[in-house]
Amino acid sequence: MINKHTALKNNIDSIIFDLDGTLWDSTATVAKAWQSAIDKVDFVEETMTQEKVRSITGMPYDAIYLKLYPGLSQEQRTTLMRICGEEELVYLRKEGGVLYPGLVETLTYLKEKYPLFIVSNCQSGYIEAFLEHYQLHRFFTDIECFGNTNQPKSSNIRAVIERNSLQSPVYVGDTMGDYQASQGAKVPFIYTTFGFGEVPEADAVITQFTDLKELL
Repeated sequence: MINKHTALKNNIDSIIFDLDGTLWDSTATVAKAWQSAIDKVDFVEETMTQEKVRSITGMPYDAIYLKLYPGLSQEQRTTLMRICGEEELVYLRKEGGVLYPGLVETLTYLKEKYPLFIVSNCQSGYIEAFLEHYQLHRFFTDIECFGNTNQPKSSNIRAVIERNSLQSPVYVGDTMGDYQASQGAKVPFIYTTFGFGEVPEADAVITQFTDLKELL
C-alpha cells in the first residue's frame, strides 16, 4: 500500500465507495446475462465476453451500448439495453459476483468508525442486487446510481453528501472516471489498483481491500 497522506484518517467523517472494481468483480456474471439478452434479439450477432464487459466497466449505463454497438439504431440499442438490464439483475440476484478478499471483515471494521455509502454509474437495481445477494445492507447508510438520477457520478456523490450532511467524505474507486468524479465533487480519492482502471494521481492508493483498515 502507498499512502501519500498519512493523516487522511484524521480528516474524514465518511466513506463513499464505487462498486465495480472496488467492492466486487461481477463481469463474469454480467457477461452471461448480456449473452442471454443477445440471444433474445435478432439484430446482434457478436458473442459477449467477460473481456468486453471489463472494457466498459465504470461507464454510465447508456454510454456502454453506444460504445459496444455503434452500428445499431437508437431503437435497437434501447431495446438491447432494456433486455440486458433485465437479465443482468436476474443473474446477479441469483449468482452474484466475486467479492474482493477481506471485504466483509473490512466493512465491519470501517462501519464501526464511519458511515458507509455507495455511488455507482450502474443501472437502477444493480446496487440493490449486490446488497441483497450478499446480505450487506447493514453496512451502508445510503446509495445512489446513474440509473436513478441520469446524472454524472460527481453529481451523485454530491447528492449523497448533501442529503446525509457529510462534512469530510472520501471516495474510493478504481478508474479515471472515479477520480474525475471525486475531483468534481471536491472530495479526496483513494485508488484501488485491483480494479479495472489506471489512475496516475490519488490521495492514497491501496493494493488490496483490506488495506483500508490500516489507511482509515
